[in-house]
Amino acid sequence: MKIRIEELEQKTLEPGFWERGDASQKVLKEKTHIESLVTRVEKAQRDVRDGLDLLDLAASEKDESTANEVTASVTALEAAVRRLELEMMLNRPEDKLDCYLEINAGNGGTDAQDWAEMLLRMYLRWCDQRGFTYELLDQSEGEEAGIKSATVLVHGHNAFGFLSAERGVHRLIRISPYDAQARRQTAFAAVQVTPDIDDSISVDIKKGDYDRETMRSGGAGGQHVNKVESAIRITHKATGIVVKCQTERSQHENERKALKMMQAKLYELERSKREAEFAKNYESGKMEIGFSSQIRTYTMAPYRLVKDERTELKVSDVQRVLDGDIDEFIEGYLLHQMERRKAAETRDKIL
Repeated sequence: MKIRIEELEQKTLEPGFWERGDASQKVLKEKTHIESLVTRVEKAQRDVRDGLDLLDLAASEKDESTANEVTASVTALEAAVRRLELEMMLNRPEDKLDCYLEINAGNGGTDAQDWAEMLLRMYLRWCDQRGFTYELLDQSEGEEAGIKSATVLVHGHNAFGFLSAERGVHRLIRISPYDAQARRQTAFAAVQVTPDIDDSISVDIKKGDYDRETMRSGGAGGQHVNKVESAIRITHKATGIVVKCQTERSQHENERKALKMMQAKLYELERSKREAEFAKNYESGKMEIGFSSQIRTYTMAPYRLVKDERTELKVSDVQRVLDGDIDEFIEGYLLHQMERRKAAETRDKIL
């Protein structure tokens, strides 16, 4: 990693580097990330050495308080090392990229639309906690409450790698605030995640490959929203994939972003097909968003529990999870996938 930092540093010294726009920003972004990673690895190494030295000292002097101090530091060290290990696991070309996060309300009526908005809030809070930034590209409001759908572009290193663990149907069980008899209701929402592909990945879309529609932007009022058809909807003819963008005032800019989303979806479609998981992962938003299809269940009544159906991980503090603390689920799923890959590789070697 230090050699790569030196290579990137040399690039910044080349004539005309600062006039290269996006290309120069890409170099600086990679350099900053690797420098941060090196700092974290070296800190973990120092912490391990210091801990071992203190343990030796505590043993030689029979100092119980020092031994307790080292023991208390192990939890934080373990978490830091686990996060580094997970980042090293995310080694697919698309893992490091920004991503599009889409949420669609499913079965459950108004409760499902409210649930979709709760999920949107959960993911935006997770982004804030990680230091990721985001852009809300499209949002369709529900009739009574919540949202029918939303699309967010998430910016951050390994954004796709981490959030790909969230793809699938999420189920909520609670006493419905929209039921006059205060009965327990079940609501569903689907989460889709696709990488925001960069120049290193090429996906060609010609004008004849898609249909283009313009419409008035939704959301809050205002002269621009009410009078100008700046929102864009694009439908890919061969696959039926539909994307929409309405956040920019410029129709041209909305179309540019919509085409970029379409490229990302087509790339993810092909990648998922190659992995033979297309139906299970990418299509989660197209299959019935209802019973027996969920990856995670959030129960708020008659007891409180969040359970990941894939890894069997359970967390009783539902509110903490809904406030964006979902790293435990993401890490659990990534480790689960790593173990499955290792088992498959072992099986293939035996066969």
